[in-house]
Amino acid sequence: MSNAITMDVGSDGIAVATMDLPGRPMNVVGDELMTALAHVVERVESDDAIKGLVLTSGKADFCAGGDIDRMSKWQEPREPFEASMAMKAVLRKMETIGKPVVAAIGGHALGGGLEIALACHARIVLDDSKLKLGQPEVKLGLLPGGGGTVRLPRLVGIQAALQIMGEGDDIAPAKALSMGLVTELAKDRDELLAKAKAWCLAHPKAKQPWDEPKFRFPGGDSRSPAVAQLWSIAPSVAAAKSYGNYPAVTHIMSSVFEGGLLGFDAASAVESRYFAACAMSQESRNMIGTLWYQLNAIKKGASRPAKVAKSQVRKLGVLGAGMMGAGIAYVSAKAGIDVVLLDTTLELAEKGKAHSQQLLDKAVKKGRTTAEQRDALLARIRPTTSYEDLAGCDLVIEAVFEDRAVKADVTKKAEAVIGAGAVFASNTSTLPITGLAKASARPTHFVGLHFFSPVDRMPLVEIIVGEKTSDETLARGFDYVLQIGKTPIVVNDSRGFYTSRVFATYVMEGITMLKEGVHPRHVEQAGLQAGMPMPPLALQDEVSLSLSLHVMEQTKKDLAAEDKVYHPHPAEEVIRQLCEIGRIGKKAGRGFYDYGDDGKRLWPGLARLYPPADEQPPQQELIDRLMFVQANEAARCLQEGVLRSVADGNIGSIFGWGFAPFHGGALQFIDAMGPKAFVERARELAALYGTRFEPAAIVVKAAEEGRRLAG
Repeated sequence: MSNAITMDVGSDGIAVATMDLPGRPMNVVGDELMTALAHVVERVESDDAIKGLVLTSGKADFCAGGDIDRMSKWQEPREPFEASMAMKAVLRKMETIGKPVVAAIGGHALGGGLEIALACHARIVLDDSKLKLGQPEVKLGLLPGGGGTVRLPRLVGIQAALQIMGEGDDIAPAKALSMGLVTELAKDRDELLAKAKAWCLAHPKAKQPWDEPKFRFPGGDSRSPAVAQLWSIAPSVAAAKSYGNYPAVTHIMSSVFEGGLLGFDAASAVESRYFAACAMSQESRNMIGTLWYQLNAIKKGASRPAKVAKSQVRKLGVLGAGMMGAGIAYVSAKAGIDVVLLDTTLELAEKGKAHSQQLLDKAVKKGRTTAEQRDALLARIRPTTSYEDLAGCDLVIEAVFEDRAVKADVTKKAEAVIGAGAVFASNTSTLPITGLAKASARPTHFVGLHFFSPVDRMPLVEIIVGEKTSDETLARGFDYVLQIGKTPIVVNDSRGFYTSRVFATYVMEGITMLKEGVHPRHVEQAGLQAGMPMPPLALQDEVSLSLSLHVMEQTKKDLAAEDKVYHPHPAEEVIRQLCEIGRIGKKAGRGFYDYGDDGKRLWPGLARLYPPADEQPPQQELIDRLMFVQANEAARCLQEGVLRSVADGNIGSIFGWGFAPFHGGALQFIDAMGPKAFVERARELAALYGTRFEPAAIVVKAAEEGRRLAG
């Protein structure tokens, strides 16, 4: 027997099999684990002294899911199909040996890990709100290929199963119990094993519900009139959310629907075919490459100076208690950091702390935290107007208005108090860090930490390295970002950095289309069809037209001071016109949209200011413009050295402004298409719409050399 699973048989006849893959931090589903599990099942079946089996884990988590390294090597559909069928053969054998099998789950059981548990006759789970159960495969463009689309609908019903697999969200133990996904909860690990063994002894001839002669799907199978309404609307609801950009969503529905018409074994074969289709899709390859390999590399410190010792922030100063400052204070206090939240008046500082109170009150109401935990977190935030309170801070982050003079003033005041070794960071979204650092007496300790709004929900922080930022300062900023549970990307200094610079191309292109006579509804629909989370005009309203105008004016002044030419974007005229008539965005209730109690509607006056052309361009043309302009600008950032790596560019684009995840990021968009094809199409767009589409030299060179940007 492989040492991937060890087994001990107790005096009660119950065998405890412990999964513990050697050399791995987590158990993952692959040949080694499944071969070992097959040997365990054979022994349990053949040994009359064994009355039942408890399957558990020797690691912190039960099982994390499929072996992505193995999946990434598949070249033909036959390979994922056969791997899926082989796994299911072991699991099917396990649930039909005529003896009880119980999963004792003391840590996360996700993807293939949960599928192993589903093949057990019962699932006893540690009652820990942080423990995660779920089928997140859809987030990597896959579907559950180990029987998930077959067993889940038969266990919890078709509608609940579709939600679990189609959304891929984590499920807490208490919720899993209420929906019938797990059998019992245990208060600690001792009780976990005791309950699992007791269940085996109490159910000596356990069978899966679907193996009972009179089995019926909870709520009905795919033929049932009760489920017919679900199938009549589910595809359209999914299409409205995904616009057909995620094949895995459709394949999950198809597998569940067809499986609901078939017997168990036939349904399993159908699932494997759809699994193979997902595994071979470009969308899955894009998402696995970026959201698995590149993301994990970043989190492990690929962008961090290797020779600098790890650090932790114990006391943080936040200057400015507005929306951004309040959010930074909250996520930092949540990570156990003491926070000094400073503003010009105590009223403003208290208001910033109240933001945390509101978030936590909601969390208490939803059962996600306790009143005691809320109060302890709030006690870590100290509102103040005194710079003297910053004494002892390891890190100070300014989150004041985007004005050089204001930022320079708070920098000097803070540096007069903080220690010589403390790091000072700016949360600016556009102003070059090197210029802001001129107000600092110690520019080597000055760095940019660009958070995204709302801070409590957005996962990314863009770390900007100024001309004089030291490696130690960069490393300390990187460690802080990981400490608060965010994902860091590292970029070099430039105007707009990476995320703001490329994000702007998306909204500006949408506004330019409007100016050209494209109907605003077509513009907005193109953004959604492209896979962006918000359409460009609505997104510009969220950002605020007045803020964009301020940034343009600031940029123009800065370039003039540097004796550089300012090249206005075609969309600037539109932003200026709307600001002049008071339509400055959502915050004013008036922008490209009108906002009211009943929601938002495109402002009818847009048609008068920018009359739609009689002949509208094809929708794919609009989609191409929105995507190519972003990808091309991202490539320019790589070419200019603003981006330090392709991984930072891809992760930054998805986590920063929501670049369509199924493409795997702005640079992967180019690599998946192929640099040669990208250059050809970009030049077509440049001929029609302007030089902003002229392909970046780095892409042209990659096309000529027959290679990808990622190497």
